[in-house]
Amino acid sequence: MTVPMPASARRALYYPFHLCHEQTLARLLEDYHTIHFRDYMALQLTPMSGTMAYQDRMGQYHPEMIETGRIVQGYSVNGPLDTDAVSAVDRDLADTTWRAAFHDGLKNNRRFQRGLFDLSHSFAVGSSTVPGPAALLRLLEETHLAQACSVEQAQALSRRRLALDESYIYEYALALVKTSAALVYTVRLCRQHTLEAVTDSEVHFRLLERTCSRDGILLQNKRIVREGY
Repeated sequence: MTVPMPASARRALYYPFHLCHEQTLARLLEDYHTIHFRDYMALQLTPMSGTMAYQDRMGQYHPEMIETGRIVQGYSVNGPLDTDAVSAVDRDLADTTWRAAFHDGLKNNRRFQRGLFDLSHSFAVGSSTVPGPAALLRLLEETHLAQACSVEQAQALSRRRLALDESYIYEYALALVKTSAALVYTVRLCRQHTLEAVTDSEVHFRLLERTCSRDGILLQNKRIVREGY
């Protein structure tokens, strides 16, 4: 990919993922001097539960941009949440407006849905294996909106052997925690390194906008609209 150097010295953090589409990258490089990428988020919910990390990075596909400084990578967002991060996630999960935006995205945005749940075939829920479409119907039930959730509650569920109904509650809670944690790290990295937040995910953009508005966070947040890809 050959992209002209922008006159701007602006620097962006792409969120909430560790990779982005080639067309999104090209558009980012037109507006920003440097694009920063985090590593894949392997969230350790408890010492015995969490998510696995992928080791790939954007720089593997564009080594020349690492050399020229157009891409900066390697920001770790792995491991357990610290006390401040837990508090920030819990504020999102207690916010009915944030929760409604999350649930709406899960129902109506296929890309957001796929990023949280692999429902293309069968889906493992607790000790059961359920057809993907059937699992999706359970995860989209409106009862999840009224279900109180916090990091501590998700941790407690992860420690127990769950019945099928409880397993759906846990999967939904884990998706909430992962989504909020990714945004918490976005705010943190932008503040630490003086970066603008940029995404091509409509739902994540709306969720971060809500978080910043609610908590009085000053952050440049931009959405790249995906068209045709």
